[in-house]
Amino acid sequence: MDTMSMVSSLLAMQAGGLQQQIATSIIKSNADAEKFAVQTLLGGQTAPSTANLGAGVGGNLNITA
Repeated sequence: MDTMSMVSSLLAMQAGGLQQQIATSIIKSNADAEKFAVQTLLGGQTAPSTANLGAGVGGNLNITA
C-alpha cells in the first residue's frame, strides 16, 4: 500500500468518525425534544398543574377556624 492511499484512508476514517459524532448529537437532541414534548402533553411537572381546575379549587385552605 503506498503512502497516498494510506493517508487518504486515514482521512476518510476521520471524516467518518466526525459524521458519526454529529449524527449522535443530532439524535440525542431529537430525543430530548421528544421527551420534553411528551412531558408537556402528559403534565409531567413535579407539582400538579391547577390550570384546568375551576376557580378556587387548589387554593390554600384555612383550617384554624
